[in-house]
Amino acid sequence: MRDLILRLLLAVMLLAFGFSSSMKAQEAAGQAVSAAQPESTARQQFRPTQDTNGSLGDAQTLDALAFAGRLAKENGRILLKDAVTKMSYQLDDQSKARPYVGKQVKVVGKLDLDSNMIYIDRIEPIS
Repeated sequence: MRDLILRLLLAVMLLAFGFSSSMKAQEAAGQAVSAAQPESTARQQFRPTQDTNGSLGDAQTLDALAFAGRLAKENGRILLKDAVTKMSYQLDDQSKARPYVGKQVKVVGKLDLDSNMIYIDRIEPIS
């Protein structure tokens, strides 16, 4: 009987040690991921903007950012094509973009994450 109690006690201790080691490993992995991308950057990157009345809009948008690429006309619409990321972005104001079609530009504006549309603040040619 005494031998059975000792075996049970040893089994419980081994389980507790294994659980503790597993938790420490998960915690260390979480710290490695957060060290690779600071939390403040991740939060800042996907923060919805507010409408003029102070409420959150239906679509989630990023704060004004700069996007670089070439403006191209496809299916009657002018798009910003980023060769590095292989992304294409729609532009809300086609008249602002029209003079730069075919040119490398920097577009500063807010990105709507749902429609992948940039709400243009300004467009500048890249030399």
